[in-house]
Amino acid sequence: MGTHSKVLLTGIRASSEIHLGNYLGAMKPALQRQSDFASYLFIADYHGLTTHPKAAELKGNVHAIASAWIAAGLDTSKTVLWRQSDIPEVLELAYILGCVTSMGLLERAHSYKDALAKSKNIKLGLFYYPVLMAADILLFNADLVPVGKDQLQHLEMTRDMATFFNETYGPLFKLPEAFSQESVGLVPGVDGRKMSKSYGNGIDIFADEKVLKKQIMSIQTDSKSLEEPKDPDACIVFQIFRLIASADRIKSMQDKLSAGGYGYGDAKKELLSVVLEDYAAMRRTYQECMKSPGDVEAELRRGAEKARSTASKMIERVRESVGI
Repeated sequence: MGTHSKVLLTGIRASSEIHLGNYLGAMKPALQRQSDFASYLFIADYHGLTTHPKAAELKGNVHAIASAWIAAGLDTSKTVLWRQSDIPEVLELAYILGCVTSMGLLERAHSYKDALAKSKNIKLGLFYYPVLMAADILLFNADLVPVGKDQLQHLEMTRDMATFFNETYGPLFKLPEAFSQESVGLVPGVDGRKMSKSYGNGIDIFADEKVLKKQIMSIQTDSKSLEEPKDPDACIVFQIFRLIASADRIKSMQDKLSAGGYGYGDAKKELLSVVLEDYAAMRRTYQECMKSPGDVEAELRRGAEKARSTASKMIERVRESVGI
């Protein structure tokens, strides 16, 4: 991996497909910077348990996400890639952090409040989610953590837990910072809301071509006829298109929509064409990985060996600090 002064750590929850928003907002920026840091990337299958997936589904999600990252250009000689559950030290650290963390702090978590507003039957795993996240980060003494706005509070809570531990047992943990990266801004889903797995409005760039076409053709539009001029900025198809297409193609679609005589169906077909052309190599590699689970598993196990070497050293320091 080389020698870097800063450790960057990213966790990807083991849930369903990787959509275009995930790729543009998290994967692409991280991959572009993987040579700049000591980079660690794990697939969070323990975190995935909070939504109670079937065992086969959870295993399939881990394999699919690992395949997507490898296909997108992750270099395992530069980035350590592993499955969260292969590092048992993370659960030990989560328990120890729980012993210095107040209930009041966890009760302030937005994710917990949102869940509580929807249901009274809150599971401990969801309540404890910020502590496990803190353990993921602190176990590797990460300096930088790429997080979206929805996870920023959890990172602040990680800093709080590190401070609680340091004040109780002596200075051990760094206080991690959010990794700022150039943002592509909001990536709209097929319904115009933010593209999100929870909304089910994503465009899965690794999906079978028929599935991908169905998703793109389902993008919501207004009722303007083929002949009528259209406002490109108000068109969800164009909003997505301009995030991935070349400058000349963006200008061309903008002009055609504004002039009229160009329908939303035409724009959707052009968007599909760009996705299939620009991500063709990535999609092929993904399919190869999906057909070679043994190879992907071997990469995850090699990564786990490297990660556990770091984790075991840190957990020994933690045990010594607390007297275990």
